[in-house]
Amino acid sequence: MLESEAYYCPYCGEPGEALLDLSGGDQSYIEDCAVCCRPIQFELRTDGAEWELDIRAEND
Repeated sequence: MLESEAYYCPYCGEPGEALLDLSGGDQSYIEDCAVCCRPIQFELRTDGAEWELDIRAEND
């Protein structure tokens, strides 16, 4: 089950969109911003139906 979530880069403020795979359970991963290339940390918590996504700078 895939969901998408809009977000803003915690460094430069540019908008982005994360594609979330809820079937994989809780996940933590890092992706670079497409504009400023700085690392963004994503933390997904899900039970497969309900979910919450936290997005922050790498050192926050």
